[in-house]
Formats: sequence, C-alpha cells, structure tokens
Amino acid sequence: MLTPFRHPSQNYLKTTIVGFLRSNQSDRLMEPHIEAAVAAFRLGNPVCLFDAENREGETDLLFPGQSAVAQTMRQLRFDCGGLLFLAIGHEVGEAFQLPYLQDLHTDARLTADHPVLSHLQTDDLQYDTRSAFTLSLNHRDTFTGITDRDRALTTRRFAELYAELKPEDDPLAALGKEFRTPGHIPVCRESEGGLKTRQGHTELAVGLARLAGMTPVVIGAEMLQPDGDLALGVDDARVWAEQRSIPFLTGAELISALGL
Repeated sequence: MLTPFRHPSQNYLKTTIVGFLRSNQSDRLMEPHIEAAVAAFRLGNPVCLFDAENREGETDLLFPGQSAVAQTMRQLRFDCGGLLFLAIGHEVGEAFQLPYLQDLHTDARLTADHPVLSHLQTDDLQYDTRSAFTLSLNHRDTFTGITDRDRALTTRRFAELYAELKPEDDPLAALGKEFRTPGHIPVCRESEGGLKTRQGHTELAVGLARLAGMTPVVIGAEMLQPDGDLALGVDDARVWAEQRSIPFLTGAELISALGL
C-alpha cells in the first residue's frame, strides 16, 4: 500500500468503545467509530478526515490546535506531505477580524495600487468558488517560525489566546501583542454558517472540534502519496489509519453526527 509514513507505527487510542454512545454536545447517539474519534481528539490525538469524492477527494490528518507540540508538527510533516494549515471557526475570525485573502486581493484600492493582484485573482477553483485562506501567522517569540517548536508555539498560543479572551478584552490588541504576519502557519477561516454553507476541509476540521466540544482551532495537513503527485487514496488512507489505531471519518459521517 502506498503510504507516506516514515517512522514506526504508534497506537493512539487506548480505550475500546462498545455500543452507541452519546456526545457531550447533544442528545444524539453516535456510532462507536465516531465516538472513538471524538474521544481521541479530546485527548489531543490525531484523527483522519476524508472530505468527499466529489470535492477535493483528500484525507487530512488533524490535531486540536490547543494540544499542539513539536511532535505534532513532526508527524504532520513526515506522515502527510501536504500543506500544514490552521483551520479556525468563523467566530474566531470575527473576533480577530481576520480577512479572507481573496477579499483583500479583489479590493479596488489594493488592485489599483498593485495591478498584479488583478491578474492573480482566484476565479478558477475546480472544487469550490471561494478560498478559505486568511493571513499567515508567526508567534512573536519564534525565530524564523518554521521549526517544529516554532510552529507548535504559534498554533497552540493562537488557540489558547482565543479561549482566554474576556468580554472586556481588545482582541486585536491581544493578537498583535503575541503574533505577526506574514508567518509560517497559513490560516484558513471557516465560512459563515460552517458546514451548512460549505463542506470544505476547513469547515470539516472545525466541525470535528465542535463535535468534541473543543476550541474551534485545528492544525492539520493533507495526506499525499509518497511521490507527491496525487492525494493518498481514501482506501489507502483508511488502511493507514487502521494500522495505527487512528480514527478515520468521512465528511458525510461528521456532518450527520453534528445533526446537519
């Protein structure tokens, strides 16, 4: 089987879950493998999440942002091969007023000052009509920002900062005190309405965090075949996850579990 995995297997899920259990977030019953994914995620362990064949057809390896450590980044680098990205909830983007890059790149004032933006507009995506990318970040305590330690710090502190905000706080001042842009953590912002309006990797990652009752900040990366030419096929990704006791979900299963 094609696999990007380059170091010995690790077993993450230590608990056997039998029968249909209830989510802490609702009265809906969840199937055992979905409950197992939620339990693993709450412990800071990874979950594999496949979007859909009729979308990007990719599997992401996801961790809760609030649990990110250097080893998290190493595993994403070695096991995935795709871009590391930070998926954030719409409310997080609103709190910190993070703009979509696509909106910046089509702003009349900016395109007038920088005509190249008019030539680089995102108007031909084959899987969607809109890009989720917003600003990229580095924590101010990082050096270059690219090391595993640096990227873990940026990821973890961003999640923690949002969770720490109080009504009397100034979110922009708090963000600027700790972070700068551009940086080495690309951030993707959930669309307003979440999975009800868009079923992309960003919304699915944030949806997993919501199902687990965690801060809607998730670090992940796309899994590629070893040669990097294609995404790792869903069947291969599922076997890869099973061999390492990493829960595997599809977008449809997650959407159903959220009652959407």
